[in-house]
Amino acid sequence: MINADPQELAKFGDLAHRWWDTESEFKPLHQINPLRLDWISSFTPLSGRAVLDVGCGGGILTDSMARRGAKALGIDLATKALRVAQLHAMEAGTQGVEYREISVEALAAECPASFDVVTCMEMIEHVPDPASVVRACAELVKPGGWVFLSTLNRNLKSFMLAIVGAEYLLKMLPAGTHEYARFLRPAELAQFCRDADLDLQASRGLSYNPLNQRYRLGDDTDVNYMFACRKPA
Repeated sequence: MINADPQELAKFGDLAHRWWDTESEFKPLHQINPLRLDWISSFTPLSGRAVLDVGCGGGILTDSMARRGAKALGIDLATKALRVAQLHAMEAGTQGVEYREISVEALAAECPASFDVVTCMEMIEHVPDPASVVRACAELVKPGGWVFLSTLNRNLKSFMLAIVGAEYLLKMLPAGTHEYARFLRPAELAQFCRDADLDLQASRGLSYNPLNQRYRLGDDTDVNYMFACRKPA
């Protein structure tokens, strides 16, 4: 059984052609990408490192890590999104980036302990078994390597801002992008990390100001949040 929801794959596949349009439904991803890229880079250099981006979609983060000198592999199960990622890499002339249509669990079985850095951003809230994804990420990273995760908290504030506000009022995202029941509390994700033998080193929140339409990193993890984890050497 592949750990993926066919409806979720179809939903993002239908929007794939708009992935690199910075004014499209993917505008939030383009806006937050510099923030999460710099946060990742504050823990580990990317240049010369083998990096895996799990659930890469159209390759926004994958491409930017390759441009910082990483040897980057992006994986996803959304065929159309991967084609867009590959096309963008060719058109932009991005060096050191590759894409594969494979599940993270299958890749972990194929080449464990192969990456210095594994990222899985804005993805685990879209799969049936998020713990399985975390375990696979832990298996793929080398001892002493880093795993970076991001998702949405599950509480009333998150529901009101990430779903009601972002999807229905501000229309920053298509209605139905997220399913509230799949959001993860930080304590739940932290337990998945411990179970996968990952040491949680730091967490950071990501908040949006609708007045200036800007995102910023901070201590507020009530809605969007990121984890930096390390595999023991």
